[in-house]
Amino acid sequence: MEQLSAGKKLDEAFEKLGKEKTISFELDLDTDARSLKALDASSDPEPGEEIPDEAVDLLSGLKISVTVQSKKPIAESGEKDYVGMAMKVGTEDGYLTEYRVIGDYLYIRSDLKAVGEMLGAPVPSAKDLPPEAGGLKKALEGEWVKINAKEMEETASEMGAEPGTKPEPEPTLDARTQKRLLDALRGTIAREVDFKTAGDKDGSEHITATAPFRTLITEFLGEIRPLAKKLPPGVELPTDKDMKDAPNTKVSADFTLKNGELTEVYIDLAKLAENAKVKKLGLVLRLSEGRTPTAPGGATELDIDELMGGFGAAMMGDEMTDDEASADEEFLIEGDV
Repeated sequence: MEQLSAGKKLDEAFEKLGKEKTISFELDLDTDARSLKALDASSDPEPGEEIPDEAVDLLSGLKISVTVQSKKPIAESGEKDYVGMAMKVGTEDGYLTEYRVIGDYLYIRSDLKAVGEMLGAPVPSAKDLPPEAGGLKKALEGEWVKINAKEMEETASEMGAEPGTKPEPEPTLDARTQKRLLDALRGTIAREVDFKTAGDKDGSEHITATAPFRTLITEFLGEIRPLAKKLPPGVELPTDKDMKDAPNTKVSADFTLKNGELTEVYIDLAKLAENAKVKKLGLVLRLSEGRTPTAPGGATELDIDELMGGFGAAMMGDEMTDDEASADEEFLIEGDV
């Protein structure tokens, strides 16, 4: 009875979430330096290729915040229904990169210096750009810039297409296929997942779902394999042979519900590492009230030609000779004609 009741409550919580038109959530990795080092060591990296301390610090404190807004309920939405999106990647010390999609524009800003320091890689300097590259200078200085997304897509399509051809629309999953995928997932969960419930002092309810990893994934793939032709090109489903070596240890996910609404999901991944030294490795998803994405004020618009040419030159820096730079510039000019 508990199994049926817990599963039904969780199903209803996801249905309620799917009726929302705006969803906001935060995703972060619950781990520590010792576990990340142990996880890296288990992959037998070559000497000198071990995960750097900067990357460990980044991953152990990384947080990703996302907001998605649609004209329709999220569960019924296709790609064309989404009208706004915002994502921020950062740590406790501040943001690393942030972008928003509002209407026809993509807004973005990045703390390239902080990203470079964490990854141990140099980043281009605004000083390397000519005075007329105002937009790119702003981007390298961490200011908000905006790009006309439609123009960028058209330019990218034209560059990769044969002369005279029209770009094909991006493939998307139709509503019927999305529903069949969701039904397949629900069916697999109902068969393979064990549920337990527990209350909390603040009135919230915790539902713990436990299942053997390889069995769960293999069963789900078997359910959706007949839909493989409906998936976008390039998406290949793993075969049963591919999954043979996947760990079949039991993985637990803890769902927190308050007033029937899903507020948090915690997935314990430590056992999947199959390494006793990996003590702490979890994925946390926290949901909050949907916030409407807004365009930041004062963003400098980037010219597409400037973006395609100038940024590449800045990234190359002093590695290009004057002759190479001139040849590259001539190529870009000819390509724009």
